[in-house]
Amino acid sequence: MSTAAVAGTEGLIDRFLAFFEKYYRDAIGTLAQRYPSEQRSLYITYDDLFTFDHALADDWVGNPETVREYADEALRLYDLPADIDLSGGTDTPAATVRLTGLPVEHTYYPGGFSPTDHAGEYVAIEGQVAKATETYSSIVEAAFVCQRCGTPTYIPQTDSGFQEPHECQGCERQGPFDVDFDDSTFIDAQKLRIEEPPEVAKGGDTSHIDVFLEDDLVKQIEPGDKVAVAGILHLEQQTANNSKTGKFRPYLDGRAITTKEAEFEDIEITDAEEERIRDIASEETDGDIFELAVDSIAPTVEEEDDIKLAIFLQLVSGVRVEMPDGTVERGDYHQLLIGDPSTGKSLLMDAAETIAPRSVSVSGHGASASGLTAAAVRDDFGDGQWTLEAGALVHAHKGLACVDELDKISPDAVKSMHKALSQQRIPVNKAGINTTLPSETALLGAANPKDGRWDPYKETHEQIDIDGALLSRFGLIWKLTDEPDEERDTRISDTMLASKDIGKRLSINTNSVGDDERAAVEPALDTEFLRKYIAYARANYTPVFRDDDVREHAREKFVTLRSSNGYDPDAAVPVTFRKLQDVHRIAEASARARLSPVIEEQDVKRAQRLVGASMRQFATNDDNEFDADITETGTSKTQKERKESLRQLIIELQGDEGPLMVGELCSEAEEQLGLKPRVTKDEVEVLCQKGEAYRPGGEGTVRVFGQ
Repeated sequence: MSTAAVAGTEGLIDRFLAFFEKYYRDAIGTLAQRYPSEQRSLYITYDDLFTFDHALADDWVGNPETVREYADEALRLYDLPADIDLSGGTDTPAATVRLTGLPVEHTYYPGGFSPTDHAGEYVAIEGQVAKATETYSSIVEAAFVCQRCGTPTYIPQTDSGFQEPHECQGCERQGPFDVDFDDSTFIDAQKLRIEEPPEVAKGGDTSHIDVFLEDDLVKQIEPGDKVAVAGILHLEQQTANNSKTGKFRPYLDGRAITTKEAEFEDIEITDAEEERIRDIASEETDGDIFELAVDSIAPTVEEEDDIKLAIFLQLVSGVRVEMPDGTVERGDYHQLLIGDPSTGKSLLMDAAETIAPRSVSVSGHGASASGLTAAAVRDDFGDGQWTLEAGALVHAHKGLACVDELDKISPDAVKSMHKALSQQRIPVNKAGINTTLPSETALLGAANPKDGRWDPYKETHEQIDIDGALLSRFGLIWKLTDEPDEERDTRISDTMLASKDIGKRLSINTNSVGDDERAAVEPALDTEFLRKYIAYARANYTPVFRDDDVREHAREKFVTLRSSNGYDPDAAVPVTFRKLQDVHRIAEASARARLSPVIEEQDVKRAQRLVGASMRQFATNDDNEFDADITETGTSKTQKERKESLRQLIIELQGDEGPLMVGELCSEAEEQLGLKPRVTKDEVEVLCQKGEAYRPGGEGTVRVFGQ
């Protein structure tokens, strides 16, 4: 190295020493006390470095490998007590300097930058962790022992491939060499995959980048976490059929991690917007917030005001509370839309997804357990090793998960969702991976009736092909129907045709559309402002019951409902305590929406009305009674009794062997049980599907197993 180069090197080290002395003297003292077992890194910010020496900050971004080495050397040379050495050794990594807090011009989403332009630079990648390998050992300095003379040669290793010595430092021959792993230096390492966060991707193709971490950076984050990882951008040549190609893939050598969140509470609100929010809540301008919200969500979908109100309150959310014993009362509630085709389910879900700052949309058709919740999987990402992969409910943490075709979800995936929805956490215990991922998520699901459309001649609950345990997690379940009606069809047709026409005219010339036409297609509150209104309510209000009278009103209504079928042991239980919790959550959301610190009787009544409307659609049995078994198990109490009666009748009629003709069963069931032939045939089909019966003589026959 030339004299000038040495002087330059010494000058850079001196600059870092001066920088440390001015900004990080106490931090280095803390590092010295905690090194090496508790802390091995000194974190500095870009702002501090830029303020001290903007050229030095720019050099770190443009030439990070070299500049960081100078910073590390300065850290090791910093004046410390004689018994403290930050240089490390064979079993201990040296202390290092990590630069965080890069400005926006050096921060990118995966896929939002040119790898060619930024290769070799120090950049920050912001996104959400989709996958993470388990910690593995990475060799940083390999000890090669010459098999001729026994001399060890130490070769530093990088992520560009395993480097071997050209010749022995002792006999100067070209080996052969063996690696002495006991004399080599290893470090913990981990690989992550970072994707565009859901609020950026919004259901589209998700770009990603792989990140490699070492030493004290490993195990800091889990899949689902939103992070900004600063590091050096490298390019890796790709291969095809064991041959190198001209394609290079970017990856990041991670050097610092900052966790981030994308929540309603993080949205910036101006003073003018806050004033308008408070005016709306006080009804001084524009009108009632609940009416405005309903008119702002999917305005072209008619006659579903209760669903729109429920979506608004779902986004506002109740209050999550951690109790003194460590248990958690969630504030989110889940709801499900089940309807005929072309009834607006997708439009309602799209509107909710657009308003939420953090949302994930996924189809249940073909979705795996890992795709919906989280799982340990083996794939190429982990080089055949087990990898922790986050699914939609983890990605939507502190946001909204929209799951379409919920009735198409596989049994394994359904089972994995139970704890994620009720306890809002997902345990993963497999192949040495033992962790719990958060899923503080509100779920908005959609499904079709069992046969594609509602059958008016069957009970509603008999047409839902969703696991009972999963069904019980939904606080509100809504039925959307498409029934021909001349007046209604005319009104909806006019709305559909006029809406698109008005939209086209608005895109050409806004002056060509009158106020009445504009009001028909434009939301009462634009999406951005509605999002900010919700954010303000969530961030500033944790409402409690105004007084004992309001709480007693909620209790008395629930107790009265519990007794609506009487207290006979054979009577159907009308409602479980889950519904009381749902009423409480919705009432909290209602109070928040009013920007109120207390839950008033109107909030409780609003919640009771929504829950009652949902129950009347889905939680009534053949006797027109509320029946909690419908939403708790998927089958009403009367339906269970009917199936058991029919099963016993089959046993009586089928004899010792041979098939029982379904026609004979229908006649006897109608005479003895009062069941219509169509109902009997449907119940036989259900028994066969559940494996309780079979058809020994083919279609038109039946026999119960084990008899």
